[in-house]
Amino acid sequence: MQPAERPLAAAAPSRPRQPQVIVVTTALLVFISFWRAAAIVLCDLASTAYYIGGIVEEAIGKAAPWYIGAVMLFSYAVRAVYVESCAMFVRGGVYRVVKEAMGGTLAKLSVSALMFDYVLTGPISGVSAGQYIVGLANELLHVLHAPLALPPDAASAAIAVAITLYFWRQNILGIEESSDKAMKIMGVTTVMVVVMMAWCGVTLWMRGATLPPLALHLSDEALGWAKDWPWARQVGAVGVLIAFGHSILAMSGEESLAQVNREIAYPKVPNLKRAGLVIFVYSMLMTTLISFFAVMIIPDDVRTQLYRDNLIGGLAMSVVGPLPVRLLLRVFVVIVGFLILAGAVNTAIVGSNGVLNRVAEDGVLPDWIRHPHPRYGTTARVINLVVALQVFTIVASRGDVYVLGEAYAFGVVWSFVFKALSMVVLRFKDHRPRAWRVPLNVRLGQVELPLGLMAIFFVLLVTALVNLVTKKVATEWGIAFTLAFFGVFTASERLARRRASAAHHLEKFNVRTTPDLDPARIGLRGRVRKLVPVRDPHNLSHLDRVLAESHSDDVDVVVLTVKVERGPGANGLEPHFSAEEQALFTAVVNRAEEHGKTVTPLVVTSNDLLFAIARAAKELGAQEVIFGRSAKFSPDFQAESFALRWGQVEEDEGRELVVRVVSEREDLRFTV
Repeated sequence: MQPAERPLAAAAPSRPRQPQVIVVTTALLVFISFWRAAAIVLCDLASTAYYIGGIVEEAIGKAAPWYIGAVMLFSYAVRAVYVESCAMFVRGGVYRVVKEAMGGTLAKLSVSALMFDYVLTGPISGVSAGQYIVGLANELLHVLHAPLALPPDAASAAIAVAITLYFWRQNILGIEESSDKAMKIMGVTTVMVVVMMAWCGVTLWMRGATLPPLALHLSDEALGWAKDWPWARQVGAVGVLIAFGHSILAMSGEESLAQVNREIAYPKVPNLKRAGLVIFVYSMLMTTLISFFAVMIIPDDVRTQLYRDNLIGGLAMSVVGPLPVRLLLRVFVVIVGFLILAGAVNTAIVGSNGVLNRVAEDGVLPDWIRHPHPRYGTTARVINLVVALQVFTIVASRGDVYVLGEAYAFGVVWSFVFKALSMVVLRFKDHRPRAWRVPLNVRLGQVELPLGLMAIFFVLLVTALVNLVTKKVATEWGIAFTLAFFGVFTASERLARRRASAAHHLEKFNVRTTPDLDPARIGLRGRVRKLVPVRDPHNLSHLDRVLAESHSDDVDVVVLTVKVERGPGANGLEPHFSAEEQALFTAVVNRAEEHGKTVTPLVVTSNDLLFAIARAAKELGAQEVIFGRSAKFSPDFQAESFALRWGQVEEDEGRELVVRVVSEREDLRFTV
């Protein structure tokens, strides 16, 4: 029930001293559109088109495009698992979901495999970008008859290090900077894809087209330890599983969607689903079509020898048209390839940062690693650690794309297995309503069987087990790397528990003081401003109401808490940010993330609670002040008490302010 607005009289008690203000900032209050979220993930997923075809064809032969296409179709099912988990948990990555379902030990093991994925994503993409640049440079040097050539692997590794350091800087600046770069990269990539697809289509129309064969030709290296097992080559179903396992690398990047979900703007779940659809359509068309066109257009001997790691460059040189035009097309392809592969380096840093932050929040890593950058508010220490590991990997691999790709597949598939298994377990363990669920659910009496989820898990598990036997490099290095990370996480967690009896997640904030509440100085931009006073992290239903109804970007939601100091020494002029405020604003940030809305947190120190709120409303130019329902006082008393202070600070008798007292069941409005 919502009563009619009622005017309240205002008196003027004695004036307390003007409070000082703490402005609380964190990079986690920056939200991005689903287009930007999709661009960040696509910089990883779509970038595999530049190298996946050569890696898979070397393992299974000319049938590679069919299996790459099958993996890309299956990726939509795997992405559905991530959408359901993110609809349950705002921070719905592998670590959080596995811990909820199966406990901390398996959660640390799963995130260790995932970190192997992320640590290799950046290097393989950076090195591949370097290979494209070096290949073009050497070809131009050859055309010019220059008596020198760049060493492909060493030069590619140097370029990869430079790319990694560039995006290290961008991520230190903040995710909005990084997502903006991803949008620009995907815009240029889209132009290249359209031009290349059209040109390849014309080429096939003029020359005729023959689809790649379905027959598999598994190399000894593709069979791994199974090369001495006769049935591995003879049983068709086994060969299909082996080929599918070698193609699973095309499906990397899913975990990045779960990490970026935290920053997706309102409405969060619909925008998450839109991002997933955009990612699927784009990556399906680009990766699959390029793989098919490469086999159908580039001659076999040239493709396998010269363009194995440079398929799109090979397509540019093999389509119809004059040589100068094809050279220009190749230059364009290489430039775009460099950009998108460099973007994948950025995606790896963003994803790794998100994963390690989740682990640190849970007390597995030391708390100091999450302290925000003093200027930009980002978790710079986590980013520094990730980039150091990636640079080490680039140098250690010496720029070998195939070795990096083989090892990379281990982390990809096993992180999927842990995630899918956890979601199956949660269907039986956690019966809360979901905003979205993976389809194909059958109810038998009181039990609902998630057949869709179970089928996805089964396919992933079988693929992972087959890869353990057939991908020797991935198995050996993946297990070693995963166990090393697991050991670090376990030791760090035990050390942290000795120092603190209990670990509670508290967000890290930057704070600065200001003598007044100037809207521009604080960072307010909207025409409508709503002030939400808060005190109890467990009583934020009024903030939920405000966030749910604030659909426009033109609305600023300011969340204010007042540190009340009384006594002879209380003057409000020396504010400080305490652990209590940190816990309170951690809860505020969590609510803001759930709604995908930006809030501006403020702390003021005063000897008069309501005076500080009234003063803030006046200086900020707020149109509404929204209080939570008090457990001690009636809504009328709350509004009357505030009206007394409002009359003291606002000299313009004609200005009206709406005061709301909100609980979970009611929203009472008053005009003062």
